[in-house]
Amino acid sequence: MQTVLDGSSTSIAARNFFETLPEKIKVAIRAYAEEMDYPIESVIEIAIASFLDEDAVSFEDCKPLAAIGLR
Repeated sequence: MQTVLDGSSTSIAARNFFETLPEKIKVAIRAYAEEMDYPIESVIEIAIASFLDEDAVSFEDCKPLAAIGLR
């Protein structure tokens, strides 16, 4: 299980963001990370990318401008 953040700069940013979330959201993110065997920072990335582009599963394939009709 990879639910612990690893200390990289991306991981530190994800941890800082994660710590600002309401407890019920943190619980849900932890549960999803455990269920899928993903690191927490990946779950946060998936959530943001899919919010901006419903077909995206990561920042690499996220096309937020296309999702809102600007490209």
